[in-house]
Amino acid sequence: MRILIAIPVLLALGACNVSKNGNAVTVQYDQNTAQNTAADVGNTAQNIAADIGNDVKATGDKLQNKVGNTSVNVNVNRDEKTDNKTDKKEK
Repeated sequence: MRILIAIPVLLALGACNVSKNGNAVTVQYDQNTAQNTAADVGNTAQNIAADIGNDVKATGDKLQNKVGNTSVNVNVNRDEKTDNKTDKKEK
């Protein structure tokens, strides 16, 4: 969550041009650089999301091919007799 707060600050810092002349320091904000950087970050995020989506789909396809459509029947009709030990002690 903290990274979401830091991203705009980093983008703004990346768009600053700093120059030093003697004892004077000049900081200039370049809006075009900021927009280009933001677009690059957005494109990278989209590419990463697409790669993750493709990996998930490929893994799902592999599982579907491996498992296929399997039908399993389970029969649980069985009576099991157990001793009730508390009834024996009362007698």
